[in-house]
Amino acid sequence: MTKVFPSPAALAAAVGTHVGTSEWISVDQGRIDLFADATGDHQWIHVDAERAASGPFGATIAHGFLTLSLIPVLVKEVYRTEGVKMAVNYGLNKVRFMNPVRVGSKVRASVDVVAADEVPGGHQVVLKVTVETEGADKPACVAETVTRLYS
Repeated sequence: MTKVFPSPAALAAAVGTHVGTSEWISVDQGRIDLFADATGDHQWIHVDAERAASGPFGATIAHGFLTLSLIPVLVKEVYRTEGVKMAVNYGLNKVRFMNPVRVGSKVRASVDVVAADEVPGGHQVVLKVTVETEGADKPACVAETVTRLYS
């Protein structure tokens, strides 16, 4: 269930809390291939199923940046903030890819509010987003996202 914050100030007041966890989404070869086409990164570990089967991961894997790019759609399931005229991706503080996402896997995101500050016209919010792979013992990705919410 999506948590609703009635305002950016209410989200800012949630610093230090766990907001929630998204549903699982599948990472299939079609998604990986589309990302490879969009970025020009056609390394064999991502797009050559036959070669990847005998490689270090036993199958093709998602690009780390593909995993990172899924954060917006995953976080959107976790929460929304009302009273926002515009939200801008301001950047990332830290990103780590700790575990590959094998083709056919499912991933989900867990979201924690790390920091929030007022900025001219709104708030800047830092979230810790942990992307986990179903059945894996460690996360695929942990990222601190920085978003500016203008109200």
